[in-house]
Amino acid sequence: MDADHARGLLEAELKQIDADVETEVSDRAGQVVEDRSADGMDIADSGSRVAESMDRDLTTGTLRRRRRQVLSALERVEDGSYGRCVVCGEPIDDERLSARPETDRCRQHPEGPDDIGEVEP
Repeated sequence: MDADHARGLLEAELKQIDADVETEVSDRAGQVVEDRSADGMDIADSGSRVAESMDRDLTTGTLRRRRRQVLSALERVEDGSYGRCVVCGEPIDDERLSARPETDRCRQHPEGPDDIGEVEP
């Protein structure tokens, strides 16, 4: 995949992630107002709110991780290393890069559990 096409895909992905983060932040602000006005909640309502909060935290962590991956891929585009596997150095096929333009690994070296499960506090 050529660098200009990759840059375009990555910048579009970054824009979408930033919009998703903005929506998430806005939703959280609305939820805080709701939580403060719901003094008479029963235990089930409280449990639901906790579960919703945990889901939002997971979503936020996932968005942050994806954003870091996209920014890293943009750096690789700039330094000329984009499209090469960080493990073996072989080219990453265009089909994989089109599906996951932020990837830094070929099909032979997919991300491990440590790479996927990374969540920023």
